[in-house]
Amino acid sequence: MEQLIKNIDFSKALEMESLVTYQEGQVVSRTLAQGQNLSLTLFAFDKGEEISSHSSRGDAMVHILDGEAEITIGEEVSRVKKGEVIVMPAGIPHALLAKEQFKMFLAVVFRP
Repeated sequence: MEQLIKNIDFSKALEMESLVTYQEGQVVSRTLAQGQNLSLTLFAFDKGEEISSHSSRGDAMVHILDGEAEITIGEEVSRVKKGEVIVMPAGIPHALLAKEQFKMFLAVVFRP
């Protein structure tokens, strides 16, 4: 049977934050699921790294696992820290900036 979730151990309790590591001068990602209706990805951003403004056809939920991020949605800028969640609506430009190192879990849900 095909596994729908990948790049992670099954039937084992794991600390999500430890599944992606910081790399100097980089944004590191680990895809857990990628499909027509859903995308699940872990990211680790080194300080100063960013994802420039773009929009998505799906609603994107970010859960900060470590550190703090500056997230711009439309014209609004938010500082989102460890343990917090923010949703970036489909079709609205958004960007992420690492004022310090941070890790996040990104879930994007697409309309079927």
